[in-house]
Amino acid sequence: MADEGRGRGRGRGGFGDRGRGRGRGGPRRDKDEGGVWIPVTKLGRLVKDKMITSLEQIYLFSIPIKEFQIVDFFLEGKMKDEVMKIMPVQKQTRAGQRTRFKAFVVVGDQDGHIGLGVKCSKEVATAIRGAIVLAKLAIIPVRRGYWGNNIGLPHTVPIKVTGKCGSVVVRVVPAPRGTGIVAARVPKKVLQFAGVEDCYTQAKGSTKTLGNFVKATFFALRETYGFLTPNLWKEQRLLKAPYQEYSDFLQQSGKGRAGKVARLEA
Repeated sequence: MADEGRGRGRGRGGFGDRGRGRGRGGPRRDKDEGGVWIPVTKLGRLVKDKMITSLEQIYLFSIPIKEFQIVDFFLEGKMKDEVMKIMPVQKQTRAGQRTRFKAFVVVGDQDGHIGLGVKCSKEVATAIRGAIVLAKLAIIPVRRGYWGNNIGLPHTVPIKVTGKCGSVVVRVVPAPRGTGIVAARVPKKVLQFAGVEDCYTQAKGSTKTLGNFVKATFFALRETYGFLTPNLWKEQRLLKAPYQEYSDFLQQSGKGRAGKVARLEA
């Protein structure tokens, strides 16, 4: 009877293994562990062959980044990462409780780029590695500006911006040069990684929920490019998107070309 019951697991691995059989076919291999980067996307091929020369070129055409090596290619040596929090999370199963670890990681180059990654895994090291990869994939540009006269390099946020996650609301306000970052420990670290030197902040809600606090700050920085201020009103010549400009190159190289030839031969 026990064998019959075990066989009637309804595709979920039997009675004692509920909630565990949802993987995608075996353990994942970490692609960042040694070896040469072989791009698998069109964008990756263009970046590796140096036809796209900066992250801003990718942001201009809103091209999604699917390979973290693209970010490493442009920000090699400049990127820093910090684990903001590691928290255990539990799920109740028939066999008892299953504990996993959730990692919040922030990456940035302290020069206008910031990323946030959240990953859950059975082991702490795996969760941190996965969070770093997700943070690189989610990297965004941060626009910086001036509090008063446009003297020197941009040092603060250009406008007041607000981010919200859960009950936490974070507001970032421009500040005069030399003020520093007036913020709690968590948003201060995020703002430093983004390259903001001076600003005031205000936070409301349950800020002890550190995950939501980090996300709200990240969402606020994402809003810096959401406003079209007068200095961005100048007309810009429309350019061809990279996929259109380098369409001949993309046809001649990579898996797409090999697959097309195989289909023609068949």
